[in-house]
Amino acid sequence: MVERMASTSIYERAEHATRIIRARTTVEPRIAIVLGSGLGGFADDFEEPVAIPYEEIPGFVRSTAEGHAGRLVIGKIDSVPVLAMQGRVHYYEGYSLEEVTFPVRAFKLLGIKTLILTNAAGGINVQLTQGALMVISDHLNLMGVNPLRGPNEERFGPRFPDMSAVYSPELQELVVDEAKAIGVEVRRGIYGALSGPNYETPAEIHLLRNLGADAVGMSTVPEAIVARHMGVEVLGISCITNMAAGISDEPINHEEVMATGDRVRGTFTELLRRVVGRIHSRV
Repeated sequence: MVERMASTSIYERAEHATRIIRARTTVEPRIAIVLGSGLGGFADDFEEPVAIPYEEIPGFVRSTAEGHAGRLVIGKIDSVPVLAMQGRVHYYEGYSLEEVTFPVRAFKLLGIKTLILTNAAGGINVQLTQGALMVISDHLNLMGVNPLRGPNEERFGPRFPDMSAVYSPELQELVVDEAKAIGVEVRRGIYGALSGPNYETPAEIHLLRNLGADAVGMSTVPEAIVARHMGVEVLGISCITNMAAGISDEPINHEEVMATGDRVRGTFTELLRRVVGRIHSRV
């Protein structure tokens, strides 16, 4: 767990983590990607990769979820400098949201301008079939906790940050355009976040559907909130790996989630490559 020292602020701890990361690479990425369940293979294609296990970065906690390699990979994709979390940590693993989102704090101090958050999600909207990709337009934080709770670090951002447009409308359009270019349909949708680790009940999915959620998962929202607190641009992409409880009569299991992630890897990788290139070209 993150060492808690009353005399050391989260800002100073993030500065320490960035020094350790910078000492391992000369690449200076401006785009960071968090790779969700079954999607970590994207980082295997990096050019000139430097992989750092989370255990070797102060403040980063160990990923225990299946399908999450638990390492930071820095390199290039089509010559674009990029940083990726090959697996994330989750609230349900027993970590605090400060620990879950600490890497995002460090990314800001590394100079990251755009954060791409990916995840495996359950489909609620019946138009989102298994294997579909959804660009997140907004979210519902139903985790029962907020990553900004507690003393505010003004060097990161304001006490009461605006969340009117968490997910960049410009980047949403960019994803839809690039998906069309490769013949893939990508829908926009609202992501509902619950704490997990159990999958949702049919009654909970019914509630989420009535609230307007198109997909449901156990991640992404804490990282998105923290990124926007610091003024980092956010893009969210969900891979619909299963239909949520009550939408389908089939039981849900993690093996199915991983298998679907593996099945869409080619499409996901191609789309993400193109999106990263487009984001980089705006600079």
